[in-house]
Amino acid sequence: MSRALPKYNKRRVGLIGGAAAVALSGAVIAGSALAGESSDDNGTNARTLAGPGTISCPAVAPRLPAVPASAQAEVDRNLGQLDTQIAEANQRLADTVGQGGPNFVQNAILGPLEDKRVAAINRIATAIGRTAERPAGLDSLATCTLDAEGAADTGEGAGGDGGEAATPPAGDAGQGADQDGAGQEGGNDAGDAGVGTISCPAVAPRLPAAPASAQAEVDRNLGQLDTQIAEANQRLADTVGQGGPNFVQNAILGPLEDKRVAAINRIATAIGRTAERPAGLDSLAACTFTK
Repeated sequence: MSRALPKYNKRRVGLIGGAAAVALSGAVIAGSALAGESSDDNGTNARTLAGPGTISCPAVAPRLPAVPASAQAEVDRNLGQLDTQIAEANQRLADTVGQGGPNFVQNAILGPLEDKRVAAINRIATAIGRTAERPAGLDSLATCTLDAEGAADTGEGAGGDGGEAATPPAGDAGQGADQDGAGQEGGNDAGDAGVGTISCPAVAPRLPAAPASAQAEVDRNLGQLDTQIAEANQRLADTVGQGGPNFVQNAILGPLEDKRVAAINRIATAIGRTAERPAGLDSLAACTFTK
């Protein structure tokens, strides 16, 4: 009996230990499940709180006059581009949550979107103006807003909101011959800060003789091209370290090209009113970044 007792005790201890282990495992599994559920809930809340919001823009189509038949296709195409631009901006808003500084949305999304809308709206007005009175005041519809609550009307109804080129930031009149100088000067300042420089092809040397009636508008837009380069180089310096590997291309070079397309288009249009419209100038819009 003295030999059997230890065996009984061993079995008893083993059974108790096994039960405790099972109970402990159950507690661990239950705790993990609860932790996972809590984590999911927190993730959902975090996603909700960090929701990027939506971008809303004024509708352009309702503000247009009767469109001549000859301009209808071009107007519809640019209204469609306005829609595409809003959709792309909202997608970029979602893709870049948490990137950049406090002004990232304004500088990298809303600003470039406004530039593209100015260009598309300008093309619409130009298309109508070829055979009817050019609609005025449409540029006031270019600015969009961020609705952090998430509800926004992004449709154009009769067409859309989207586009290509970009905004002509109001600039002082400048001489195109000075463009490369101004652009390069801005670039050198940025280079001293170790951020690189942005350089763009000169437009003035590629222009034909401007009619006297177009000279003021041509000079004004050449001056804007200078201003655009200087602003891009300043932005390059102000945003060092922001965004991902494609930040410079997406947030600076891309919007700059859009602005240059718009300014160059206005130059060509001004000349083309009373002389042959210069062709091939769009090839001068793209700029390069040198580290």
